Amino acid sequence: MARASHSAFHSAHRLEPASESKAADKSVRATRAIAIDTGGTFTDCVWVEDGALKTLKVFSTPDDPSRAIATALRKIGEATRRPGEAARENRAGAALTLLHGTTVGTNALLQRKGARIALITTAGFEDVIEIGRQARPRLYDFFFDRVAPLVSRELRFGVKERMDAEGQVLERPSDAELTRLREAVRLADPDAIAISLLFSFANPENEAAVAAAVAELGKPLSVSHRILPEFREYERTSTVVVNAYLQPLMQSYMEKLAERAKEHAEGLGDGSGATRGNVPRIFVMQSSGGITALASAAREPVRTVLSGPAGGLVGAAAMASRSGFRKILSFDMGGTSTDVAAVQGEVRAGGQSEVAGLPVGVPMLEIHTVGAGGGSLARFDAGGALRVGPESAGADPGPICYGRGTEPTVTDANLLMGRIRPDRFLGGEFTLDVGRARGVTLEWLKKQGSRLSLDQFCAGVVRVVNANMERALRVVSIERGYDPREFALVAFGGAGGLHACGLAEAMAIPTVVIPARPGALSAFGILVSDVVKDYSRTLLWRFAGGLRQEVRQELPQAKLEKEFRKLEAAAQKEFRADLWDGILHYERSLDLRYRGQGYELNVPATANVSARFHDEHQRRYGYHHAGREIELVTLRLRARLRTPPLKVARRRAARKASLRVVPVERAPVFFHDKAVTTPVFERPDLVPGRSMRGPAVIAEYSATTVIPAGKRFWVDASENLIIKIG
Repeated sequence: MARASHSAFHSAHRLEPASESKAADKSVRATRAIAIDTGGTFTDCVWVEDGALKTLKVFSTPDDPSRAIATALRKIGEATRRPGEAARENRAGAALTLLHGTTVGTNALLQRKGARIALITTAGFEDVIEIGRQARPRLYDFFFDRVAPLVSRELRFGVKERMDAEGQVLERPSDAELTRLREAVRLADPDAIAISLLFSFANPENEAAVAAAVAELGKPLSVSHRILPEFREYERTSTVVVNAYLQPLMQSYMEKLAERAKEHAEGLGDGSGATRGNVPRIFVMQSSGGITALASAAREPVRTVLSGPAGGLVGAAAMASRSGFRKILSFDMGGTSTDVAAVQGEVRAGGQSEVAGLPVGVPMLEIHTVGAGGGSLARFDAGGALRVGPESAGADPGPICYGRGTEPTVTDANLLMGRIRPDRFLGGEFTLDVGRARGVTLEWLKKQGSRLSLDQFCAGVVRVVNANMERALRVVSIERGYDPREFALVAFGGAGGLHACGLAEAMAIPTVVIPARPGALSAFGILVSDVVKDYSRTLLWRFAGGLRQEVRQELPQAKLEKEFRKLEAAAQKEFRADLWDGILHYERSLDLRYRGQGYELNVPATANVSARFHDEHQRRYGYHHAGREIELVTLRLRARLRTPPLKVARRRAARKASLRVVPVERAPVFFHDKAVTTPVFERPDLVPGRSMRGPAVIAEYSATTVIPAGKRFWVDASENLIIKIG
């Protein structure tokens, strides 16, 4: 096995060809590969055509996201149906490939609209998902209600079995016990079944026997030793329950999406019928930052609950690195929420996360989300203070200026402040109704009994939502030991560029990067993502990891290598089963902690792992114990099949820096409660390499960027808009 990078303990291995695997690999990035990200307000599409990256935004359909995707595919087909070249592609057999970022799982958890499921666990531990942990989210709130478990008490079944912590079988479930269990579950008639037995991560024998017994019922199964073979029974059980809760819904949605994609695949050709019979291939973005096959996503939907935001973070890191920025704070402000994250060098997934108040233990990118977006609703609380979000107007009815909303949103405030140009929204395809926004907002203020003027109210909405997002950025930077002054703020999403400069000033971030096509960057991230699968196993080994030579005792490398080889063998088996071909790249890491701690830090599995752990503990928590015993808790392996780079033509830098850029209009825009006559530029008109100064409004198809007075900005060779704040 060749070493790709010893410092990061990476390795590479070429898969043995499987039947049809080469065809499968080629089709992942076929000519008609389209990345689609479903958001709360818009569904974004990105694809490559004639060497150029194309973008399309359509309104989302929250009741059935696949309807918006079908609309997008129809529009793409109408726009790209040309004789000649398209016909040649079709005759060559180019099938449609969809790379999809979905919010179906997230919305089902937030709205509690998943399946009716049964939980099977070790007898006596049926209530573990209700007992949970002692931690209280709000310590002094006497009226705080804990999140209700996803499985009701009557659907939790105990089985008489016992495994000890070392993996020794103390009691096997008898045939009579398995028969009793199967009949009890049959009578309950759940939609799906979750199975999580004590210490199944150490030895899955009993859990496999239970799974085989209830498999006869024909229900979707979620089994803990397959999904999350790690310790901590509460988090492991919660993860498996979430997976079962989403399985029937995700399977139904994926089948519907595949059917709609098949119906519209022929429309992406020239009408000759040459694509007829080509079944579209669908891949789904995972929360860990990589795509997976449709069957894998339907089998383990818990890995997709942060699908869209993960694509945005991958896209932000990819675009920022093209401009030389390796340390970034990503800021994705969409229609309903804002997602923020910190990246140093490369995007890395974290361990334990929480979604809708429920622990989820599968790897996820460390993204922090707040309910602040363009569609966030403004309101006055009982004390008369102005609040914004987390409630959102979403796609239906949407902001007031979209024509149907009746309550003011952040988008309405930005429009009335002149920061969004009404006739340049979505490239002029959709005109925002300024008159309606002004009239309905004034009437709303009157009903609220507010004495604020319209200008004061709009400025207040922007300040409040900025404060909410600033707190989120502090969570992923300052609270985790990072200095924001060392990072660049990469702002994207439909509303990110409207607020980025204000947030960067507040946090002393020196540079703002607005990537090309910012309103569809999540879809772009999905398009460039690698195929990824994550594997883990809890071991609980102890070793001395002191910095002093006399107490140094590193991990037994031979034993560690043997355990990693087992995970790599499992990865090769799964990639072959999914018909992938190519070189697998492995990234090894370890969850470590000091003996006696109840939390771990993940570090790369290098030869000097203890020193790296001490350094990371010092950075994260401000101290370390040089001579204290260290515990290796969990091995983690990420198997990655790299995506070929996109072949997209870049704009050339201007030969003459003195070239003048003419604004398309000048308009009054509010900055710090004062209207300033501001030039409005179309982003495609900006000359690469030509430095300019604010104030300015940069309009483009997918987003709008507002730049205050005095800030220097330019478009670089990678088509990123760079704004200097300091």
